Amino acid sequence: MSAQITIPNLSDWWDQFPPALRLITKIRLIASIGAGGVIYLTPLVFNQIQLTATEIGSGFATAAVAGTVSRFSTGVLLDRGTNEGVIIKWASVLAIIGDLWLFNAQFLSLYLVGQIFLGAAAGLYWPSVELAVPSSCDTFPSSKGFALVRSADALGTSLGVLIGSITAFLGAIKFIYFIDIGCMSILLFFLSKKLLKDKSYKLINNFVKVQKSNSNIHLTRKRSWIKNLVPILCLSLLATGIFSLLQSALPLDLVIGGLKRPPLSEGNSGAILTIQLLLLVILQWPIGRWLSTHSLRFGLGLSILNFGMGSLLLGISALWDDGVLLALLAQVPFAIAVASFLPTATEAVIQTTPIYKRGFAMALFSQCFAISAFIAPTLSGRVIDEQGNAMQIWIATSTICLLMLPITKLVKANKY
Repeated sequence: MSAQITIPNLSDWWDQFPPALRLITKIRLIASIGAGGVIYLTPLVFNQIQLTATEIGSGFATAAVAGTVSRFSTGVLLDRGTNEGVIIKWASVLAIIGDLWLFNAQFLSLYLVGQIFLGAAAGLYWPSVELAVPSSCDTFPSSKGFALVRSADALGTSLGVLIGSITAFLGAIKFIYFIDIGCMSILLFFLSKKLLKDKSYKLINNFVKVQKSNSNIHLTRKRSWIKNLVPILCLSLLATGIFSLLQSALPLDLVIGGLKRPPLSEGNSGAILTIQLLLLVILQWPIGRWLSTHSLRFGLGLSILNFGMGSLLLGISALWDDGVLLALLAQVPFAIAVASFLPTATEAVIQTTPIYKRGFAMALFSQCFAISAFIAPTLSGRVIDEQGNAMQIWIATSTICLLMLPITKLVKANKY
């Protein structure tokens, strides 16, 4: 009886979304499964071949530089009406090349080359899949659309890390790159059959005509959306910096240990990361849907507050023999923070930006990930090498979150 009731309900829930939105959700799920293990477990792979934390961080920074170039190129292509599906296919090819380099890497130089390809792939992928959401929603609220695709991201990433953790326990952690290659291959096959729905080209042309007919209104709106975008980008730099630390510094922090907290094995470290991501899977849709009924300021404030709480718990955990319990507890506010921030911030960028500049604006938003991925791993790697632990990193992060919280009050979004 229970199964007979559950299956139709799940089907009805899925069918409420537009077909194009369901397609982009499937694409993001597949991509996240492959990327999850690569993003979170790559530090553990190269820690095994005895690269220093600084060298591992430099790889993430190198990827960020490559992503910076490809993100702006992607923004230009999107604003000219290039279909998002075509750009995602290019990203998949670059990701496969990067995975092959990293699988065979035994030295720093090869590691850096692989990260360049993955960084360039990320720069193509993220602005495209984000902008594809409002294009795929039709009359369905884009805020709920972002909650749905972020749920797919969370589910895919958690599955990827879980599978990667299993390979770590089996002593074959480098197979995460073959898993990603398989997912990218599926994505290429999938997109070869059907491209994403995209009406942006016609809409952009219509807005360009309006722009030419009334340049004064255009100038006023241009100043308005750029001004409104600034606080969102400032908060995004902080949040994405913490994302980067969770991917680069946290795995190393767990395997190295704190002042009193003992070190964990690669497998156990991966298991803790998996717990955070599983929590995100559970929380993403209900939190995203709940925040869609609240103001953007509320969602961003909730996110920054929880980022600060999670960082504080990690910092304190280094001082306790059983600090791994606090490290586990910290995953709860981190999951709430990520579930709150990503759909809210993306919706804020969409609401703030006129459609003929959304490609550029999404590239700027995505650029926050690249800048943070350049700065955070490099600085955290040096701190870990010099101090032998990451306690100072997490205490500093929690303090910055507290100082940045008032900026959430400056967020203003006007739908175009």
